[in-house]
Amino acid sequence: MPKYVIEREIPGAGKLSPQELHAISQKSCGVLSGMGPQIQWLQSYVTGDKIYCVYIAPNEAMVREHARQGGFPANRVEEVKSVIDPTTAE
Repeated sequence: MPKYVIEREIPGAGKLSPQELHAISQKSCGVLSGMGPQIQWLQSYVTGDKIYCVYIAPNEAMVREHARQGGFPANRVEEVKSVIDPTTAE
């Protein structure tokens, strides 16, 4: 199943409170539950003004539908083609 990185532009994302992040996470999980097991949220990285999310889904359209239903921006959606790390150099 393809893996996607979603870039969400959210001004002030890095200043969101734990309660706000909890609410956003609950909303996302609720939408995912309604969409079925084909789409999965792996993790997200919160930066100053963006959140980068990693999802597994059958296609980009499903990732964008999750964003639409959840009311989340999905400014860029990129399919992961390869994963590298320090062991790649060995």
